[in-house]
Amino acid sequence: MEMRTTVTLEPDTEQIVRQQMRQRRVTFEQALNDLVREGRARTQGTQEFQTTTASMGDARVNLNKAVQLAGELEDDTMLHKVRTGS
Repeated sequence: MEMRTTVTLEPDTEQIVRQQMRQRRVTFEQALNDLVREGRARTQGTQEFQTTTASMGDARVNLNKAVQLAGELEDDTMLHKVRTGS
């Protein structure tokens, strides 16, 4: 079952479709469909990105109040900017 729809392509993507039209000697519609299918096929074979982690050991300073300290430092910076107009 075909679905007729209107899409707005940015100039660079339109040029990609038109280039495929010329190379494959197909209609705009066929070139667009082929490119969408090719893009989908490429992403199906990829794996989700994973980051490896490593232990950095125990903290050398007490971090229990780190978030509070960071907030206070940010507050001080904001006050300074308000007072100096910078």
